[in-house]
Amino acid sequence: MTDSHNSGQHKDREAAAAEVRRMWQPTPSWSQPDPGAQAEPEATEPAEENQDALAQEFPGDSWSKPSQPGQATPYSNSQPEAGTPSSAGAGSGSGAGAHSAGTAGAHSASTPEPETNPWGSSKASSGEASSWSIANPGSASGAPTGAPAATPAAAGPPAADPWTQPAEQPEQQAPQLSPTAQQFFPQGIPNQHPQQPQREVSYRAEELMQALPLPREAPAERGVRSVLRLRPGSSERVERIARATAATAFRRPVTITVANPKGGSGKTPTTLLLAGALGQARGGGVVAWDNNELRGNMHLRTHDTNARSTVTDLLQAMPMLTQPDARLGDVAAYLRHQVAGQYDVLTSATTTYSQIEAKDFDQIHRLLSRFYKVLVIDTGNNEGSSNWREAMKASDALVIPIKWKSLSCAAAVQMLEELDHQGPEAQRLIRRAVIAVSNGPGDVNKEVEKQLRPYFESRAAAVVDIPTDPHIAAEGALDHSALQPSTRRAGLELAAKVAEQITIALNVPR
Repeated sequence: MTDSHNSGQHKDREAAAAEVRRMWQPTPSWSQPDPGAQAEPEATEPAEENQDALAQEFPGDSWSKPSQPGQATPYSNSQPEAGTPSSAGAGSGSGAGAHSAGTAGAHSASTPEPETNPWGSSKASSGEASSWSIANPGSASGAPTGAPAATPAAAGPPAADPWTQPAEQPEQQAPQLSPTAQQFFPQGIPNQHPQQPQREVSYRAEELMQALPLPREAPAERGVRSVLRLRPGSSERVERIARATAATAFRRPVTITVANPKGGSGKTPTTLLLAGALGQARGGGVVAWDNNELRGNMHLRTHDTNARSTVTDLLQAMPMLTQPDARLGDVAAYLRHQVAGQYDVLTSATTTYSQIEAKDFDQIHRLLSRFYKVLVIDTGNNEGSSNWREAMKASDALVIPIKWKSLSCAAAVQMLEELDHQGPEAQRLIRRAVIAVSNGPGDVNKEVEKQLRPYFESRAAAVVDIPTDPHIAAEGALDHSALQPSTRRAGLELAAKVAEQITIALNVPR
């Protein structure tokens, strides 16, 4: 009992292995057999079992399917006896339409023919060519040349010769395993996958660019991730997105106005912090302008890198600077370049003998817009001055610095209400405003923040909190390299929010 069981399993494995070997081997090309080749002996019992397994796998395959009684098997070496009904069916089937069924049957019944070999010449002693020869085009492809030809009336409509017609190319499909082979290969044949359809190659530039792989994300720049060359964390990734947003390429020069009528609300530090964040993200092209009508304090909060030129000196040189051949270097001679923040500074007058009017603002604004991409304007405390109003008219974005103190917030609220009555342009400017909360040591009033934060969040586009920084609180020259990392991240966030609002303003038609 055990031996028979093991023998059955051994036969199943042999059948499965034979089937897999057949699938892995390439299909042999068709070739004409040797006419002198002898018939092969009958297969042994294991071969019959292999044929049964293959017959279950490919039921329409004539190589593995045994011939049925009364059915022609053109690939089999066994020949039916002459004069039997099966010989008539074989003659009609293998002749490919050259003889009709009735004529072939009558001929085989009346005149028994000697046994013939379909792969070679006939056993009869006649010098005729084999049935595969094309010397006699009128003869049937499956019958000897000596057989009588059928009349056109008896033959009927001629059928297509399968040996002369081009074979149809079957669709390539994944090979299927029989139940016996699935026991040994439950996951399918190894390394055998259906062929994927070929994609049409396009040579259009847009499609080729879209097909290119996306660039890999740069590794982290700080912390343990930078040492291990890992991807950045969530906070660093957010910072990268903010830097890319701040570096948005605008289609024209833009103007950002920083305004709050209350003195000491943090206008100048916020202006310099925003200009430095934009300059570092964009690589330059940013100027900070102290647009105070009399005397501002930006010259006290920046590094003096050249001759102490002010806006007054710039106005005196305006005829030369407005010439068509004027260059950026000519204008930069009247500005202060801040190396750490990568931006320039135009300071206000240090004396009171002249006051900046609306016409002066227009000349300076046109000149700076000619050589710089982003203008960040620090305003004074007088909302009624002409240069203050001209700055609001030229603004693409508004930044309102506040402290969580009663006087600072009250002045900002009154300014917003005043702008709300100036028309649709001023109202759109309020909706795009960004609130910058910069508190010094001990400047936070929790009750004021609790009551007024919801108000500013509802009126403005965003509220950005800038943490208390000892370097800013020292009231000296603001050096961006000396700021705390949290302060630099807050300045970059402020620059990104402002850039978003400018993009919206440029895309919305007026």
